[in-house]
Amino acid sequence: MLGEYRITGRRASEIAASVEAGVGSGALPPGTVLPPMRELAGVLGVNPNTVAAAYRTLRERGVIETDGRRGSRVRARPASAPRDELRIAVPAGVRDIAAGNPDVRLLPALDAALAGAARRYAQAPTLYGDDPVAPELARLARADLDADGVPAGPVAVTSGALDGVERVLIAHLRPGDGVALEDPGWGGVLDLVPALGLRALPVAVDDDGPVPEAVARALEAGARALIVTARAQNPTGAAVSGARAAELRALLAGYPDVLVISDDHAHGIVDVPLHTLGGVTRHWAVIRSTAKAYGPDLRLAVLTGDAVTLDRLRGRQRLGAGWVSRLLQYAMVELLSSGAVDRVAVARSYGQRRDGLVGALAEYGVRAHGRSGMNVWVPVADETAVVTRMMGAGWAVAPGSRFRVEAGPGVRMTVSSLSPSEVPGLAAAVAAAVRLVGGGRFG
Repeated sequence: MLGEYRITGRRASEIAASVEAGVGSGALPPGTVLPPMRELAGVLGVNPNTVAAAYRTLRERGVIETDGRRGSRVRARPASAPRDELRIAVPAGVRDIAAGNPDVRLLPALDAALAGAARRYAQAPTLYGDDPVAPELARLARADLDADGVPAGPVAVTSGALDGVERVLIAHLRPGDGVALEDPGWGGVLDLVPALGLRALPVAVDDDGPVPEAVARALEAGARALIVTARAQNPTGAAVSGARAAELRALLAGYPDVLVISDDHAHGIVDVPLHTLGGVTRHWAVIRSTAKAYGPDLRLAVLTGDAVTLDRLRGRQRLGAGWVSRLLQYAMVELLSSGAVDRVAVARSYGQRRDGLVGALAEYGVRAHGRSGMNVWVPVADETAVVTRMMGAGWAVAPGSRFRVEAGPGVRMTVSSLSPSEVPGLAAAVAAAVRLVGGGRFG
């Protein structure tokens, strides 16, 4: 199982360090199956819970993955590499529905917006000491937030959603603090939390968002923060419903010191209403990236939150990047002011493709999830086998290991590049690959 390598240690941290050292040296290559927890506990003379804690730490760091009865094994990537590098090479002639990108045909042209931004800049060049947020962008963003019922608060601008999440976490948390996060969930957050020295507390997800019982367990385990994707959750397409938001708000009312971050990255491409958790605790933030609706290369997100959180975030930002380029902010003002994105039409386009695929899979008896956004998630028994079979059938899908910690295996398909005529063939290929094994749960 491990060849000649011997895992050592008496404490969870020592056992985890021993495994990580073996992975780093190449003694434990990708795919190496680790001993069952009870077996290793017997060899080391420790409590099985100690080994369980070590394996949990290794999963959080992305060193190993656990796949039900198949056990725990070393991941097929360097321990320091982000989950986004868990990509498969897509040969010529294979349709790539794994990348997670928006439909470029639905993104607005940027030439007029950038030209307008240049004109604004010519009239008032940005200098040191200027307000880091363009006042007109703050006004437009705040109006959008108000329309969706987001509590009042100042506005900040960061270089994308993940930058915003990181800055909000740093504003309140310290290494070792627990963070409740969705599982399966966005690989960027799953990597970021342990990279900051924080402790990931996976929370199960269903079509309506984080499961309250799972959130309660994480809070009872000492979570200092909760990160929730409001709509178009990646990879499952979940959207927090009104009823689920009410349950979570009632639960969080008993934990007023917990930091709550709502990621609304899909603003502008979805037609389901926003149900945010902002304002139920003392410290909170709602983050809106422009990537999906206006283009990933804009690298811009607007966020709001309580005054203390925003003050800390902007103060720390001044000590680093200082501000997000006013040229990009001005371009965003031009795009918002001109109505460059027809939000209703974009949401309808993604919805038709997503719902079409989910419906076609249902006809084969395959349970798929995709309530909102541009992704469809299919729980499977063996994601490696399904990914391989799909590749053979001419489709590249994303392995679920990029998006999960403790949740069961699955595959993610991004519908943004699909045409309606491709949906029946894709559904048939998925059904054949999973051998008609559906599933009504995420974990």
